[in-house]
Amino acid sequence: MTNQLSYTSPRFLRRALGKPIVTVLKWQVIVTAIATLAAALIVGQDAAACAAAGGAVSIVAGMAAALVAVLGRAKSAGGVLVGALRAEAVKIGVALVLLWLVLSNYPQAAVGVLLATFVVTMLIFSMAFFVRDY
Repeated sequence: MTNQLSYTSPRFLRRALGKPIVTVLKWQVIVTAIATLAAALIVGQDAAACAAAGGAVSIVAGMAAALVAVLGRAKSAGGVLVGALRAEAVKIGVALVLLWLVLSNYPQAAVGVLLATFVVTMLIFSMAFFVRDY
């Protein structure tokens, strides 16, 4: 029996993604929860669902980009650049598809709340650069 971690285990993901990505993912979850609660109290149930969806789209897109970046095996500076561009393309593609799915399947969507939560949580993901890795 081997002691290898599978690609889907939480410990592997935590170790592979690193502290900066895990930290900003936690921040995204917290901001999404706060936005969902605020939307529920101020606007109503549909707005709360849209806030949760906007945050979830950003979180899933960020995780997809991080996994693409981690699983790339760059051996040169050019390879690192190509890997980073590939991860960004995946993040944008996943975000666009998920936003389209939400907006096309939820006719009573509060678009402003959805997009505001999405944009804020996407900006939070970009803060991973500023999180120390120790």
